[in-house]
Amino acid sequence: MPTAKQRRGEETRQRLLDAALAAHEAGETTVQSVLASSGVSLGSLYHHFGSFDGLVAALYARCLGEMLDATVAEMERARTARTGVTAAAKAYLAFTMDRSAEARVIHLSEYIAYRPAHAEVIAEAKRPRMARISAWLAPHIEAGSIVDLTDPLIEMVLVGPLAELSRRWLSGADVDLDRAAKLLPPRIWAALRGGE
Repeated sequence: MPTAKQRRGEETRQRLLDAALAAHEAGETTVQSVLASSGVSLGSLYHHFGSFDGLVAALYARCLGEMLDATVAEMERARTARTGVTAAAKAYLAFTMDRSAEARVIHLSEYIAYRPAHAEVIAEAKRPRMARISAWLAPHIEAGSIVDLTDPLIEMVLVGPLAELSRRWLSGADVDLDRAAKLLPPRIWAALRGGE
């Protein structure tokens, strides 16, 4: 059970992350805007995240983790390879529509260039979720229902089109995301379908 000090520390971390998300959504992701919004001191920000870039990387990791959780949960509910792949694709696009602030952090963050310096924070958030996807896919690949590709290639086929579509929609491109959510998942399934 966490101590009172640990709980306060976690509450402070969450306040900073929430303030950073709100600042990103407002287009004002600066140290000053996050500190003013959160009521947290600069020293506390540095204590919890090491730097402002560390805070932004942690926000990216949190948003990515939440999106992958939503996607994986839908995939894991499915019984067949086809329904799992299409459910995952639909969940990804639903997350983009329903939680556009978080999706903007993932797809449109102006701080993407700082990710290499904090790659482990992001990898740590991604690793267990991708392991769940791989575990779900494994018996379907073994049965021949899904094409036998490496995990990174499967990820590119499954997520690549969804990420690009989300990026364009979030950027204001003339994209009908509802229509795309009906048309794209079956095409992603067609690309991943094995020979059975």
